[in-house]
Amino acid sequence: MRRYSAFAIAREAVRYHQGWERAWRSPAPKPAYEVVVVGAGGHGLATAYYLARNHGITDVAVLEKGWLGGGNTGRNTTIIRSNYLQDASAAIYEKARALYETMSRDLNMNVMFSPRGVLMLAQTEHEKRGYLRTAQANRLQGVATEFIGPERVKELVPIINISGPRYPVLGALWQPRGGTARHDAVAWAYARACSAMGVDIIQKCEVTGITQERGRVTGVETTRGHIGAKKLAIVVAGHSGVLAEMAGFRLPIESVALQALVSEPIKPAIDVVVMANTVHGYMSQSDKGELVIGGGADGYNNYTQRGSFHHIEETVRALVETFPIISRLRMMRQWGGIVDMTGDRSPILSKTPLAGCYINAGWGTGGFKSIPGSGWAMAELVAKDAPGPLAAPFGLERFREGRFIDESVAAGVAH
Repeated sequence: MRRYSAFAIAREAVRYHQGWERAWRSPAPKPAYEVVVVGAGGHGLATAYYLARNHGITDVAVLEKGWLGGGNTGRNTTIIRSNYLQDASAAIYEKARALYETMSRDLNMNVMFSPRGVLMLAQTEHEKRGYLRTAQANRLQGVATEFIGPERVKELVPIINISGPRYPVLGALWQPRGGTARHDAVAWAYARACSAMGVDIIQKCEVTGITQERGRVTGVETTRGHIGAKKLAIVVAGHSGVLAEMAGFRLPIESVALQALVSEPIKPAIDVVVMANTVHGYMSQSDKGELVIGGGADGYNNYTQRGSFHHIEETVRALVETFPIISRLRMMRQWGGIVDMTGDRSPILSKTPLAGCYINAGWGTGGFKSIPGSGWAMAELVAKDAPGPLAAPFGLERFREGRFIDESVAAGVAH
């Protein structure tokens, strides 16, 4: 793999950019691999990368039914934070946030990580008490956050209305090292690094069945033929239940659409990420000037990737009261991503009833921010056939044991 650098750009400029190689290979699938990862989104690619980098396992295939990064990885709002209440959540999200900070250097590709800071507004007394509690928990967890007052919020976000009649700002939980990154660049960077280490990334290869013998996985049936596997990692977000059924077990998840939209581009107006859980919306400004706006998940199970008018109305109507300046902006586009929700709104990183088969699912609305930490923990689980400290709390057995990691209230909209 040729390294990207200023010298490489100058050299290729002289050669009319004819010397660039493909970012990753597109090989035909081999008859069998040591590990098959289903899903070439951020989590699947990160799993393959850390399998190769941390554990020396390079006989890996990453299968994707569509195109690389074409699912939720390319359909999210790119927020990165780790200020969760529960210790297990804070640990894996903080691991991910720390890996994001060095990702561009580690993978030799600019993922445009922007530690601009994340504000989570407290707009009710109950919410304020909750964030004060979270700030104390984060201090014990080693996660750098603080609760700030409304005057400081106004300094950070001049366009905000802190004295709204329905939604006054009473303060905010502030994580200065949170922020955003470029979602597709994250997928491309992992794919490029995986390919350079010998991992096969196979697109347009849908898994149609999972083969097994005597309770152990033996491979997958695909639209490009049977592919053998000693180990299988299922990392397919909203379609986790479909793949689990192929493997012969059920997951305690439900799949719903999560919607977002962007405005027309405007001059720089907001340089932090603002989350307003009471009004169920959040907002940041992209490098192109668009306001990236998102809200809650649909209230009914579905697999649609389209947006809906009622969500636009609910989300924007509330945000306009807190940010009056945005009221006359035009919407440029909207979309939906299919997310898989567990009952406690925490993920599943676990062995399954089928030996040699592992599941990474249930990230709900928090998938993008967790990509590096998720891949790190999943790779360790697959390589060692046992969960490490990051994955151990998120096993499937917790639902049977009643050992929930309840972030549904602590995290609000959880983005």
